[in-house]
Amino acid sequence: MPTAYDPSTDHSDHAGAAPAAGRKRPKPGERREQILQALAQMLQQPGAERVTTAALAARLGVSEAALYRHFASKAQMFEALIDFIESSVFGLIGQISERETDGRARAARIVAMVLQFGERNPGMARVMAGDALVLEHERLQQRMNQWFDKLEAALRQSLREAAATPGTLTPDADAQVAAAVLTAFVAGRLQRFARSGFRRAPTEQGDACIARIL
Repeated sequence: MPTAYDPSTDHSDHAGAAPAAGRKRPKPGERREQILQALAQMLQQPGAERVTTAALAARLGVSEAALYRHFASKAQMFEALIDFIESSVFGLIGQISERETDGRARAARIVAMVLQFGERNPGMARVMAGDALVLEHERLQQRMNQWFDKLEAALRQSLREAAATPGTLTPDADAQVAAAVLTAFVAGRLQRFARSGFRRAPTEQGDACIARIL
């Protein structure tokens, strides 16, 4: 996502306002990215209440109507954030899978990466934990539930490969249980991070906890 946006530098989306001489309008898609960045920044304020479109528009220095020229609804804005989370995390999972051949080590790296992603992106962590989705459209929480299902499937695949060794009688069952526990660990850590006002880092003793689970 783009770097911090300063609304004082661009007023082209003010209702009825024309751009000042020499001031460029945002490029196609740029205003959309600015809206998403502002939303993510508002979500990462400790103790932040539910974000309204009025507050979001005020932060950007534009009208609410300007927001709706880029997104049909606030739910669509959150969906765009979830798209960003999904593409970022699963893109990194793909890279880890290509580099790490040992299934157990791969699963550990995936979990550590997701926790680091949440820690570095507090606003996104609130979305992942569902804390930011309370009172929003129910399909948003359903999408995050699907995201966690997909994460669990990736972990299960890695752990199934690790469990498929001579002498292992129940590789599929073992992989399924371990993947479920790791996914619950990730969800719990992200939720604790959000609800502690970002004071309890999700990576706190992360490697030791992951090793104990595995």
